[in-house]
Amino acid sequence: MPTGAQILINGLVDGGVRACFANPGTSEMHFVAALDETPELRPVLCLFEGVATGAADGYGRMTRRPACTLLHLGPGLAGGLPNLHNARRAATPVVNVVGDHALHHKRLDAPLESDIGALARTVSAWTRRTYYATELAGDVAAAVTAATGPPGAVATLVVPADVSWSQAGDAPAAARPAPARHGLVSVDAVTGAAGALRSGEDAALLLGGDAVRGA
Repeated sequence: MPTGAQILINGLVDGGVRACFANPGTSEMHFVAALDETPELRPVLCLFEGVATGAADGYGRMTRRPACTLLHLGPGLAGGLPNLHNARRAATPVVNVVGDHALHHKRLDAPLESDIGALARTVSAWTRRTYYATELAGDVAAAVTAATGPPGAVATLVVPADVSWSQAGDAPAAARPAPARHGLVSVDAVTGAAGALRSGEDAALLLGGDAVRGA
C-alpha cells in the first residue's frame, strides 16, 4: 500500500514535474524518502529556502515546465516568499509543497506553528491543505493543473506529516492533471494593435509571458 508521500511524488511525476528544489525538515522526511526512490524526479538540496524558490522560478522560466519546491512549515515558507513573489509576477509554473505538523499535533501550538495558508495565499494563485492520504492523488493533480494553466502560477499544497506517512489503502487511481489550454488573442486585439502601429502616432509594445521567452 502506498504512503501519502509516495502518492504525492507519483502525482508530481505524472504531471510532468522533473525537478524538486528542497529545503526540508522533519515534517518532510517521508517525502524525502519517497523522493530517493523515484529516479524520474530529480532532488536538488538547497541550504536556504530562498535558493530553493529562486531556483524553481528560474527553472520554470527557462524550461516552461513546472518545478517543485519543498519547504518546512510556515517559517520555511516565509524564507522562500520573496522568490515565490517573483515567480507569481513572472507567471512561472511552480508547485510549492509545504510540510506541516501532524494534524493531531496542531493543538499543541509548537514553536514553528503558524498559519501556512495565510502566508501561501500572498504568492499563490491556488492553495490547498490535504487532510487524508486518499485525497492526495486528486490534490496534487489539481496543484499541477493550477500551476501550468495559462499563463502559469504558483500553486501551494500543504501536506501534514501524518498525511505523508499514512498508507492510503488500495492504491488510488492516478489523477491526471488537466491539459493546459492557452487562450488565443482576439481578432479585435490584433486589429487594434495593427491600427495603432500604422497610425503614425507614438506607439509602444508591452510584451510579457511567452512573447519574451523565444520562439
